[in-house]
Amino acid sequence: MSDPFKEAASNRKVLTADESAEGRLDSWLTAEIGEEFSRSRVQALIKEGAVSLKGTPVTDAKRKVRPGDVYEITMPEPEDPTPQGEDIPLDVLYEDDDVIVISKPAGLVVHPAAGNWTGTLVNALIHHCGASLSGIGGVRRPGIVHRLDKDTTGVMVVAKNDVAHRHLSQQFADHGRTTSLERAYQAIVWGRPRQLVGTIDAPLGRSSSDRTRRAVKRPDSQDADEAITHYEVLERFLETPDATALASLIDCHLETGRTHQIRVHMAHIGHPLLGDAVYGGGFKTKANLLPEAARAVVGRFTRQALHAYMLQFEHPRTGEVMHFEAPLPDDMEELAAALRG
Repeated sequence: MSDPFKEAASNRKVLTADESAEGRLDSWLTAEIGEEFSRSRVQALIKEGAVSLKGTPVTDAKRKVRPGDVYEITMPEPEDPTPQGEDIPLDVLYEDDDVIVISKPAGLVVHPAAGNWTGTLVNALIHHCGASLSGIGGVRRPGIVHRLDKDTTGVMVVAKNDVAHRHLSQQFADHGRTTSLERAYQAIVWGRPRQLVGTIDAPLGRSSSDRTRRAVKRPDSQDADEAITHYEVLERFLETPDATALASLIDCHLETGRTHQIRVHMAHIGHPLLGDAVYGGGFKTKANLLPEAARAVVGRFTRQALHAYMLQFEHPRTGEVMHFEAPLPDDMEELAAALRG
């Protein structure tokens, strides 16, 4: 089928399943549409009720496609690709003509993307810095040289001009092997790693079941990226005489910086982060083993317990080694205090 769509209206497309059509609706639509939409975008359209069969919205992405089905897709209005400044408070740790260092709160998305076109760190930076942000990252990611997940808190640096952007990007690409770049996190994980100090050397790539997730890969896999995390157990919570514990506070230093690296690595060794619904959902029942007060705090902690507490880099203009730290946020402090009993 050379052109899967037949124009139905300015904002509607019609797609008919031929005799070879099979599989899940989201997979089939993604394959038929081609590069216009990713699978996650197609799934979002289905969830929003934008895909109909015989005039009835289909909201189940797993629905089986049958030959002869005629699906109508209501296309979203095009978005303005240029983010606008928004008066969103920033916790600024340092700022000069080249860089701005901030402590990111939980819930703040770094840059605009599908489902989060406004209310991001980029919108806040545009309002705060005006036209001074580096343009190398593109209109949707001005000045961004690294990122933190939406629900991860902690220290970030942003470039305010193109010279700074190039210099900082080189440091992050080098992972600190030949520069002073260093990144450290604190996390609260389920259980207690057998080794109190250790290194996790496990390549990461896209999960075969969900393109938004990451998974540990065989070193010879085509999409395997080197990923190394050094960790140390700082504190054990509710430890028992047999040297096990219900949870632990750990320090993680990254030798590489892959998407979801700490979250995947800790889950890989059997100690996922508290609150991590993506990589630690199977550990929710562990909360039943906690004292009542701690169980209540854990129950209302709804993000992964991860905080980027330290960032060190070379200033792009002066070469000075800049070191910044941010204390654990209040919700993680409350979580740790509850686990201490």
